[in-house]
Amino acid sequence: MALLEITNLRKSFLAPDGTRQAILNIDNFSVEAGAQLALAGTSGSGKTTFLHLIAAITTPDTGSIRLDQTEISGLPESQRDRLRAQSIGYIFQTFNLLPAYTCLENVLLAMSFAGAVDHSRAEALLRRVGLCDRLRHRPHQLSTGQQQRVAVARALANRPKLVLADEPTGNLDERHAQEALTLIRETCAETGAALLCVSHDPAVLRRFEQTMTLNEINRPPSIP
Repeated sequence: MALLEITNLRKSFLAPDGTRQAILNIDNFSVEAGAQLALAGTSGSGKTTFLHLIAAITTPDTGSIRLDQTEISGLPESQRDRLRAQSIGYIFQTFNLLPAYTCLENVLLAMSFAGAVDHSRAEALLRRVGLCDRLRHRPHQLSTGQQQRVAVARALANRPKLVLADEPTGNLDERHAQEALTLIRETCAETGAALLCVSHDPAVLRRFEQTMTLNEINRPPSIP
């Protein structure tokens, strides 16, 4: 059964010259519950826009996005925020950790958005990603790889049904990139979360049994 179902999705942006620039034109796309899928695409191809639409960070021009049978594309902003907090974990390319907060506080804050703060789970997640001795550290006191681990723990804080990873190894060297990807895949498997990872890195894509390119599903129309 599909956890995520997308049909007739269209998204465009207003160009500086006043014309509309088509970014996404996706007739059908789905992710099964518990699946792990890698989506390849070059820089600027619309991968991040696609994830933002799925995460209800932005809204489509037209089309349907259903997550666990709930139509999210037409929800009011407050309901989109709540659904995102409760059902979607997002691992941003630049991590987006709050600099004034500790590792533990970053995870707890994500929990607060879903209305269920659990200190013991937050600490357990940070231990799971190897940060048991960094709970009170702030992002600037961590290495890039450690910041990535906090981002993974935060994304899994609310037991999401779907985890979205946007170029999750883009800021890491090869060794730490492999470790981070293994961590993301293992933790998603342990919690039963589906994983959609977008990347242009062949080394990342080779780690997934299920892969496809954005060009396979996206056929942007010409908009005058």
